[in-house]
Amino acid sequence: MRFSFDHNNFNVVDLERSLEFYREALGLQEVSRKCAADGSYIICFLSDGIGSHRLELTWLRDFDKDRYDLGDEEFHLALRTDDYEASLAKHRAMGCVAMENERMGIYFITDPDGYWIEILPPAKS
Repeated sequence: MRFSFDHNNFNVVDLERSLEFYREALGLQEVSRKCAADGSYIICFLSDGIGSHRLELTWLRDFDKDRYDLGDEEFHLALRTDDYEASLAKHRAMGCVAMENERMGIYFITDPDGYWIEILPPAKS
């Protein structure tokens, strides 16, 4: 029996703001959307256009952000960039860099809902 990664989910307060952030900051594009007939939720799947893994953004009409605990930034998504320095400069300009770890050669950005996203340099061959 084998398993493969399919997607991760983040609940979001403002779906359009989140979609714009992921488009601008990471180049992720919406590839599919599911909407509840009663308007209680909207689910959008985002893709990097390279791999099969998806990021699911879920907007819930009755979502209570004040009761939602993101933990201590240990729970996060990680993406690898092909141009680390340009990515870092872009994210600094956007004002979304949360933490830089120069010793490890990584940094983290935060999305509009406070989720941390780890940015990794290109993989070494």
